[in-house]
Amino acid sequence: MSRLLGAGDEILSAIEDRLGLQIVVRGTEVRIPDDDPVLASNLIDLLGQFAEMTGRGSRPSGVEVRYALDVIAAGRRPDLLSLLESTICVSSRGRQIRPYTSGQKEYVDAIRDNDVVFAIGPAGTGKTFLAAAVAVAALKSSRTNRIILVRPVVEAGEHLGYLPGDLLEKVQPYIRPLYDAFYDLLAPDRFNRYLEKGIIEIAPLAYMRGRTLNNSFIILDEAQNTTKEQMKMFLTRLGLGSKAVLTGDVTQVDLPGNKVSGLRVIGDILRGVPGIAFCNLTSYDVVRHDIVQKIVKAYESYENGKGYGHGEESQELVS
Repeated sequence: MSRLLGAGDEILSAIEDRLGLQIVVRGTEVRIPDDDPVLASNLIDLLGQFAEMTGRGSRPSGVEVRYALDVIAAGRRPDLLSLLESTICVSSRGRQIRPYTSGQKEYVDAIRDNDVVFAIGPAGTGKTFLAAAVAVAALKSSRTNRIILVRPVVEAGEHLGYLPGDLLEKVQPYIRPLYDAFYDLLAPDRFNRYLEKGIIEIAPLAYMRGRTLNNSFIILDEAQNTTKEQMKMFLTRLGLGSKAVLTGDVTQVDLPGNKVSGLRVIGDILRGVPGIAFCNLTSYDVVRHDIVQKIVKAYESYENGKGYGHGEESQELVS
């Protein structure tokens, strides 16, 4: 029971706090109030899944507990066991990389089943990391010959000539989030060796024009910072045997002036085209610190007109 309910009953406390229940544990018996039969049934099922996970030697993580309770609070039944069986690859430190939410699993499945995938969602939902994990798995299994990491460099106005160093040194500050993902998936020396051999390539979006990319796994990060013209240019680079994943958050566009984000309009253009999938991740899929999920939800409420604002400052904030 201590393994099932966590050290110091931390999982039990999380259930009570999130669902507003008073749960009684006596020996090996857990008593759940049945005032809401659907809630009680879903919670009993979840505890059964936790027990199954514990029996397999996989202790439920804080992320999994939080996600499962959010799903139950929304009146649905989570399926953690299917996520447990969805390992993508093993990190350089021996950690199994897999999706932690159903939204993430649908995203990973979409990458495997389609040639082009758009992942749209807030920070912390694993958009870039999961794409990198699938790319590494494809490289290790020889299903792709190389990985190409692309990012718009709007901070430098897409003009890198005045920056010091060679191309890699110029773009490193802007590509750092991709480095972080790959350092977790591959040992740093192996990653650097792949860079030297061109097996992994890093390129600013502006340098993609005129290229044809065959047998490549291409990740375009921060795709919300592409213009409509750049988006078309990038998508038409795909050659034979290639796959592209484009990730972005349409609430964080950094394009100057009145430029329209290519990611905001691409759904109207390509939705329904065979071989192309759109995955919309939400605050339910945030797998960072708990506070990140709360921040994302707060911003969503504010932007939907439910928080401070409506074009006016809160008197509490002013005072």
